[in-house]
Amino acid sequence: MVIPENSDVYELPTSTIWFDENGILCSIAKKVPQQTVEEAKKTMEEFRKITGEKKVCLLSDSTDSPPANKEMRDYAAEVIPEIAKAVAIISRSAVGKMAANLFFSIKKQPYPVKMFMDETEAKDWLKHYL
Repeated sequence: MVIPENSDVYELPTSTIWFDENGILCSIAKKVPQQTVEEAKKTMEEFRKITGEKKVCLLSDSTDSPPANKEMRDYAAEVIPEIAKAVAIISRSAVGKMAANLFFSIKKQPYPVKMFMDETEAKDWLKHYL
């Protein structure tokens, strides 16, 4: 994904995020060590400020996401339903795809989620949930 020049860009500890022209929140994971749950809670506070506490359609490039331990997977399963209307994930990494598929297959999520190879297809799918 390429960040548009005219977007407000927010740097979080684990990702760079911005809203596209349709209101989809785009996120590119940073190649950083996995956060602790306490660090993730602080990041989530920042995230909620950026989104104005509203649920969003999220397009996430998780290629550089670190593998998540059980504690982080449990935390994500708890908070993502509070912030997401729908989630589209793009990963150019086999490990990233495997981790995302594993996470979403182990615990059924209360929001639509789908893996994509193509950003345009992912955005088209997310537009149905805006």
